[in-house]
Amino acid sequence: MERLRSSPLHANISTALDKHLESIHVAQARRKDEIVSASSRQRHGPPRCQDERVVLALAAALRALCLATRKVRTVLWCAFQMTLPK
Repeated sequence: MERLRSSPLHANISTALDKHLESIHVAQARRKDEIVSASSRQRHGPPRCQDERVVLALAAALRALCLATRKVRTVLWCAFQMTLPK
């Protein structure tokens, strides 16, 4: 879009994209933790408290990802509107 405009876009656009990518990485890491926790539970038995913390961390990461996705969709729509010819 910057090439279409021949000028850089607003700094908030790149910030929103960076936060979205960061929240994707966090959600992936929490999901990996949850998979490891589930596989270790099958081997050793049920330590419930730690499993709940892992699941809650995954839920929080997914919530943050949802919010970041909404924001980045709005930001990209605004950037697209700015690139359209008048």
